[in-house]
Amino acid sequence: MAIKRKRHSAEFKAKLAILAIKGGQSINDLASQYQIHPVQITQWKQQLLLGVPDLFSNGSKKAARSEEELKDRLYQEIGQLKVELDFLKKKLGRLD
Repeated sequence: MAIKRKRHSAEFKAKLAILAIKGGQSINDLASQYQIHPVQITQWKQQLLLGVPDLFSNGSKKAARSEEELKDRLYQEIGQLKVELDFLKKKLGRLD
């Protein structure tokens, strides 16, 4: 018979990771209290510590990325309009 895997919410994982970082209780104590394997709590703690720098730098990266996407889209549109204009000039004769 297959064992059903427990699915924990992001809030629960964050709570345990923060408790593990604080160090008020050992990871083994937290694991027995919440019935989670200590290795799992350690992994959540590592994920939290690795993700913290992104919290502070993500906004500037996101803004730069969206600005770059906008610029690319505008250049593409300019190119398309130029091709259409050249086509129409060719078909209708020089308008200049």
